[in-house]
Amino acid sequence: MPATLISTQNIDKSYSNTRLFKNLSVNIHSGERIGLIGPNGAGKSTLLKILASLEQVDAGELSSSSGIRIAYLPQVDDLEENLSIKEIITHHFPDHLADWEQQKQLNDIQHQMKFSDLDKICATLSGGWKKRVALACILAQDTDLVLLDEPTNHLDLQGIIWLESFLQQARFAFVLISHDRFILENTCNRIMDLDRRYKQGYLKVRGNYSQFLQDQQKYLDEQRLEETALSNKVRREIDWLRQGPKARTTKAQYRVDKAHAMIDDLSELKQRNNLQTEAGLRFESGDRRSKKLMHARGISKTRGGQSLFKDLELLLSPGMKIGIMGVNGSGKSSLIDTLRGRLEPDTGEVEITQGVNVVTLDQSRHLPNEKLSLKRALAPDGDTVLFHGTPMHVSAWAKKFLFQKEQLELPVTQLSGGERARVLLANIMLEKAEILILDEPTNDLDIPTLEVLEESLLEFTGALLLITHDRYLMDRVCDEIIYLTGNGTVKVFADTFQLSNYQKSLVVVNKPTEVRIPGSNKLRHQELKTLRKAFSKIERDIDKAELNKQSLENELHDPDNATDPTKLEDLSQAIHKLNIEIELLVETWESQGSKIAELEK
Repeated sequence: MPATLISTQNIDKSYSNTRLFKNLSVNIHSGERIGLIGPNGAGKSTLLKILASLEQVDAGELSSSSGIRIAYLPQVDDLEENLSIKEIITHHFPDHLADWEQQKQLNDIQHQMKFSDLDKICATLSGGWKKRVALACILAQDTDLVLLDEPTNHLDLQGIIWLESFLQQARFAFVLISHDRFILENTCNRIMDLDRRYKQGYLKVRGNYSQFLQDQQKYLDEQRLEETALSNKVRREIDWLRQGPKARTTKAQYRVDKAHAMIDDLSELKQRNNLQTEAGLRFESGDRRSKKLMHARGISKTRGGQSLFKDLELLLSPGMKIGIMGVNGSGKSSLIDTLRGRLEPDTGEVEITQGVNVVTLDQSRHLPNEKLSLKRALAPDGDTVLFHGTPMHVSAWAKKFLFQKEQLELPVTQLSGGERARVLLANIMLEKAEILILDEPTNDLDIPTLEVLEESLLEFTGALLLITHDRYLMDRVCDEIIYLTGNGTVKVFADTFQLSNYQKSLVVVNKPTEVRIPGSNKLRHQELKTLRKAFSKIERDIDKAELNKQSLENELHDPDNATDPTKLEDLSQAIHKLNIEIELLVETWESQGSKIAELEK
């Protein structure tokens, strides 16, 4: 049985009037690779700091096994900027190591982290390479448990892929906070969702992210069925209470107390089931049906002596969804500014069809006036906003974006990164857009909000330009990816899988190589991507139908329904229809799978 490395017993933690968690008891064992997820404000970062003994609990206890070595990696790396990579790493070696042992470990770490020069000064490194230095310090300590808080923040795709490989090979247990679902899928063997919807305050599932989604749905469905069953029991007890016991016997008083306890349990269960965890995101498209919204002809741009992109051609039409990726500093934001008209291209021109409205979410997260209250930031002109032609009170509008009524008078400066992102998303959703430009919209957003963002972008009928390092979002939403290599060359890929293979080929040969995608081959990749998207949707539809069927079968076998023949007949017919639907979905799924397998040959 795996040893318990660290555990919490009934811990409470609050900030001001906000309770993060109560009576939270968590065990972390050796060999566990835990992906820690949950909505913004659930207390994920605070829990990590408590486990690292950097935060105190309000109540409860924290215990750990004797001699355990724990390392904590914060969101923002805390490194000595004026020291070299070598100096920073050697500072973290245990004191008992001899010089030759330190040198051997240093060589191993340099090879594993792929540092070309250990004498480079930290201040000269990019964010991605600083993250590698921070991880190298953890390797130098030879730890048992590593606590990582959003390590993918500000990493480019190449850095994220490297981090994923690093975590896959890790010999230590870890707890990882991340909204990168590919990282969670490919590196974790446990997923822990910190959320007040669960009775314990969290749900911990054995398996990766895919397994978690299945188990989470099952848990929530069972919890809703539990609410229905308890509601029926409470209704019967209330009827009994209204009649009044004939005599105040001990047995009758016990039943009274039990009835009140059941009412309290039902109230708490309803509250958990009705907690809103998803923002109400929906972009409004403009009415223009012109086939040409924007046309960039042969545009090039050089900044600071670096060629960012050259001879770039781009024609945007309604319904097109284009992703933009590249290494940090390759010019992604400069490309967006050029397309928007904020920067003049060195060569070529950008034509935006007259009357086309371009709406942009900037990655800087700056609000026009930081001194405003949340209420004024959401509704500058009064107490209502006009959303898709319908007036809505600011408190209802705020609730759609997961803000509480009590927060409306808070100044914007007190909002978290995720809350700021939701305010900006709320603002741009009040505008009609023919072209929507989102520059790193996923920063600081939790997974439930990301999932709603994906759906809203898929439903958006205008043109989309999306800069993100979120591979899951990119593959679900975008039809193709424009990739800036950093040397002025622009490449086009069908999805991040194809892009990752290209990057791996560069590492293998250790020099830049050209990847040529013939027209027919490109069409084949596009067809594959379309089929994979459809295949994934069918899988989700099958899972949903199976869960619905399970729920109906539970109702069918519920003793409370045994004496209601009409309801039993309705349930039987509904199950029969679902069986037919599932059979058709499975046939389609098998057909699509065969097509994909044929194209992948």
